[in-house]
Amino acid sequence: DKFIREAVAEYAKRLSRFCAFEIAEVSDERAPESLSAAEEAQVLEREGERLLGRIASSEYVVCLAIEGRRMRSEAFAEILQSVFDRGIYCVTFVIGGSLGLGSRVLERADLLLSLSDMTLPHGLCRAVLAEQIYRAFKINAHEPYHK
Repeated sequence: DKFIREAVAEYAKRLSRFCAFEIAEVSDERAPESLSAAEEAQVLEREGERLLGRIASSEYVVCLAIEGRRMRSEAFAEILQSVFDRGIYCVTFVIGGSLGLGSRVLERADLLLSLSDMTLPHGLCRAVLAEQIYRAFKINAHEPYHK
């Protein structure tokens, strides 16, 4: 949706004064509505291989998952700052496809993060995440940001 792309672009522009912000996508596997559990596992495995192929061993990986940790913006900012303080300068956020993320991808995560107990469409999740990353940088820079 255009409004979501515009929101993400706006936060990417705002983030440019703090960091390099890049979005990389991998293609979804075709997944008809009626998949068996085995077929779902195969889809997640193939998508997971593509995702893991894009992640370097030196990156701090945050996977968005409904079972992940929920936290306030200030706690999220503290986590990002602690990552940077350890000399890790590439943080990769992974948003799954329609079936979520496979076990291998979740195991690679340094942090499982939940933005909500509700299911969000992929684009909206990206926009909310971009806003929260921007908010974290503003918090860590001790700059005002609306509450």
